[in-house]
Amino acid sequence: MEKRNSKNHMDNNEDSQDRESRLNAQEMEDERIEKQGQVLLNKNKEKHRIHLLSIIGEIEGHEAASPQTKTTKYEHVLPQLASIEDSDEIDGILVLLNTVGGDVEAGLAIGEMIASLTKPTVSLVLGGSHSIGVPLAVSTDYSFIVKTGTMLIHPVRMNGMIIGVPQTYDYFKKIQDRIVGFIADHSRITPERIESLMMETGMLTKDVGSILVGQRAVEEGLIDEIGGISQALKKLHDLIDEQSALTIKNNY
Repeated sequence: MEKRNSKNHMDNNEDSQDRESRLNAQEMEDERIEKQGQVLLNKNKEKHRIHLLSIIGEIEGHEAASPQTKTTKYEHVLPQLASIEDSDEIDGILVLLNTVGGDVEAGLAIGEMIASLTKPTVSLVLGGSHSIGVPLAVSTDYSFIVKTGTMLIHPVRMNGMIIGVPQTYDYFKKIQDRIVGFIADHSRITPERIESLMMETGMLTKDVGSILVGQRAVEEGLIDEIGGISQALKKLHDLIDEQSALTIKNNY
């Protein structure tokens, strides 16, 4: 009788420890979502482990934004992407975008990092992916935008004091060429068309540039397809399966 009670007590302790462990894991996941907008999607029937990366608000650069501004910090995203690339526990990455743009250097750094990953990647534009958010949206293997999603393309801008000399213009032009080149290399739109949209004067009030809404972004060749979260996840599962099949084939 004492042995049976002892066994029941041990089972209860193990159940209690399991529950506590699950609660701690859930709390850590909730905290990760709240602080970084990142989570592991691993409850799907395909048994794929997908890392969800959210790029929201302003892309923060070398200077900190105001406390009231929602930001994506490159010093958080870059190490996370390096960890994902090095991990055997992640099969693919889904990037959710709703950003007003921000720092050019930080945005391009994140875009180059995503584009160089060997894991399958899919992006989904929700709300908007403006300015330097455009290169981020096209940096993945495949891209989606919701019907009401928008993308703003405009010339490079700079805050603060600048020197009014020809060299400043040349510097701006070089920055813009880097952005245009990256977008063209990772989408179906030509550099000439990108620059044409950048210099459009009849769309924005007192400004230069173009706003592409949903289907228009697809027609211009920036985004691959109209779709939402279900289409984006399905495409990512397909890309993961294709990569797995190719890996198996190459091993034989």
